[in-house]
Amino acid sequence: MGSYWMFKIINFNIRKSVYLYLIIILMVGCGSPEKTNIKYGRPNIIFIMSDDHAYQAISAYQGNLIVTPNIDRIAQQGMLFTNACVTNSICAPSRATILTGRHTHLNGKIDNRLPFDTTNVTFPMLFQKAGYQTAMFGKLHFGNNPKGIDDFLILPGQGNYINPDFITPKGDTTIIGYVTDIITDLTLNWLNQKRNPKKPFMLMYLHKAPHRPWWPRADKFKEFSEKNFPAPPTLFDDYKGRGSAAKEAEMNLLYDMKYGHDAKIRPETIAEMGGVLPEVPAINWNGVDGFYGNYHRANEAQKAIYDPIIDSINNAFKEHWPSMSREDKMQWKYQRYMQDYLGTIASIDDNVGRVLDYLEQTGLDQNTMIIYTSDQGFYLGEHGWFDKRFIYDESFKTPLLIQWPGHIVPGSTNDEMVQNLDFAQTLLDAAGIKAPGDMQGESLLPLLNGDNNWTREAVYYHYYEYPAVHMVKRHYGIVSKTYKLIHFYYDVDEWELYDRMRDPSELNNVYDDPAYASIVTQLKSELKDMRIKYQDSEALDQKFIDVYRDNGWLE
Repeated sequence: MGSYWMFKIINFNIRKSVYLYLIIILMVGCGSPEKTNIKYGRPNIIFIMSDDHAYQAISAYQGNLIVTPNIDRIAQQGMLFTNACVTNSICAPSRATILTGRHTHLNGKIDNRLPFDTTNVTFPMLFQKAGYQTAMFGKLHFGNNPKGIDDFLILPGQGNYINPDFITPKGDTTIIGYVTDIITDLTLNWLNQKRNPKKPFMLMYLHKAPHRPWWPRADKFKEFSEKNFPAPPTLFDDYKGRGSAAKEAEMNLLYDMKYGHDAKIRPETIAEMGGVLPEVPAINWNGVDGFYGNYHRANEAQKAIYDPIIDSINNAFKEHWPSMSREDKMQWKYQRYMQDYLGTIASIDDNVGRVLDYLEQTGLDQNTMIIYTSDQGFYLGEHGWFDKRFIYDESFKTPLLIQWPGHIVPGSTNDEMVQNLDFAQTLLDAAGIKAPGDMQGESLLPLLNGDNNWTREAVYYHYYEYPAVHMVKRHYGIVSKTYKLIHFYYDVDEWELYDRMRDPSELNNVYDDPAYASIVTQLKSELKDMRIKYQDSEALDQKFIDVYRDNGWLE
């Protein structure tokens, strides 16, 4: 087990001459550990979160793209939520909402640009105060000293797939290997060697994958580069049934996905073909179209494994691209995207399996709540898109699977409207810790325990990061099981309504359809009440627009 490449740890703290960490030696794979004697008191918590993991790419939800047997185990042994969603579909704001249990307009982290307000109370702080041992390994996305965490190694910002850097309590470190394996090694080492068996723990196991740019581990890169995947029916969507926001977004696979940064086409290949290809603007991301910014993190031994696969992709590209139609090019971009995106997820699934195996082998699983989720959903070619941000389903919905022996009936499903806003209060409730009164979510424990007394019928969503990368307009909305009402604002004033039962692909805006006039009136009234309930307002909308103006981001 362990990292795909044998790794060493390099300490960059110039004041010290010794390694920050020794080589991690795991007992997993070297014989079965003895069973742990569990006193069934307060439960342990393991919160597993990936980054941009679409629910469509988990076989417990949909099995036509990839099989994820280990993530599926959590659903088989617990509960799968089919209507879990986020409050703001973008990485850092989602994480801030999860940590604080408050909407982004209140915790202040509305986008990936503005800093996180460290005066916020986070749920790990409350676990730590209540006597839990706390740890965090992987991607936090913002900050370098997570509050309420006893032990951590976190990636700086987005982090890297190959030979990633880490922030630690004692200095910055680079670990040689593949990031998904390394985060799991760190997690298992903490569970096996560093946790206090006399205390309950709250462990955050946070994957970078499958965030863009998608670099699978070399063996998965080869395996998935040889696969083909079914395209979604809306791959060639023309957006004629919607407003200007869908038409103006810059998320199209053909026109907005980069050759080097995303599809692994070398700059030399593009030069041989006459320079920048006309379908994609020349944007210099981390090197010549981003290719070398990622590739150069690999050492020579690692490059030797990657190079034959990259060469094969580039040779096929040179041979076929010039004769392809626009539709052929779109299909090619889609396949390259899926090959790399799903290849990174295959490693997540393998490594989640390592953690689940360890818990079962030690008996820790019997008193541990395990949560698997993502910071939001993601487009896998639906509507011709990649990325997220919109309130439309593929980015708005997020995977949520929870197991907790003795509390959840194995194989359960739930279709209630739940959000990442609820996670903090759910975990605190499970541990018997009182949640602060300013948290805005609801504990999911009644649902986990099979109690159908759930009163929430709709959720609130608000997206702010515009103008910015991908150019998804600012919007807020209300979503129930049956309808979705959206208001796009700032540079437009447009409303959209979708009948989620009759139009699950959200292709037809029925806001102006007379047959839905009474629904519009009702939902607008409910949306107004919801804005008041969650303390959002036009004044706050304007405040955050002014922040962008003051920073020069509206030009």
